[in-house]
Amino acid sequence: MEQLIHVVIEYIAVWGYFAIVIGMALESACIPVPSELIFGFAGYLVYLGQLDFTTSVIAGVIGGLIGSIVAYLVGYYGGQPLVAKYGRYFLLSRRNVDMAQRWFDRYGLKATFFSRLLPVVRTFISLPAGFAKVNFGKFVIYTLLGSIPWTITLIYAGMLLGENWQVINAIGHQASLVVAAGLIVAAVYYYRKYHVSERNS
Repeated sequence: MEQLIHVVIEYIAVWGYFAIVIGMALESACIPVPSELIFGFAGYLVYLGQLDFTTSVIAGVIGGLIGSIVAYLVGYYGGQPLVAKYGRYFLLSRRNVDMAQRWFDRYGLKATFFSRLLPVVRTFISLPAGFAKVNFGKFVIYTLLGSIPWTITLIYAGMLLGENWQVINAIGHQASLVVAAGLIVAAVYYYRKYHVSERNS
């Protein structure tokens, strides 16, 4: 893991936005590259003034979408037999794929939206969407809408933490739960605020 951290940091430091796109494409295509590491360090570079916040977010979202589409197409054209046969060569955990499948079986296409905030599931959810051959346009929209708040929040957290950005990577998947909880609280707050102001007007 330490070697992976070093490689990811080095590539992002040298290649900037392009490295963010590639890193997130790999993560979303089911290759185990931690998005917490990518976005945490990207946020730190924003803090240093070496990267732009908005452009970093766009790079992260584009990379995530590319990887998700690749995973969707693998699931769509290859199906479960292909993934079961060759997945181990790409470090695909059958247990993780099965977990994502259970989420998709329970929530359907909506899972491609809110699972972006969940550890592990977000990496693999595109495969069962491809297995089910869901509408591609809707898949892309749900994927985009789900990845934007996750990307913004993690990069912003890395920027706020500054020199301590590795806290995000240190807590790993727990960061996903913190982000998800924060976004839910924010959504409830603004929902209640909107409805209270609407009733009072």
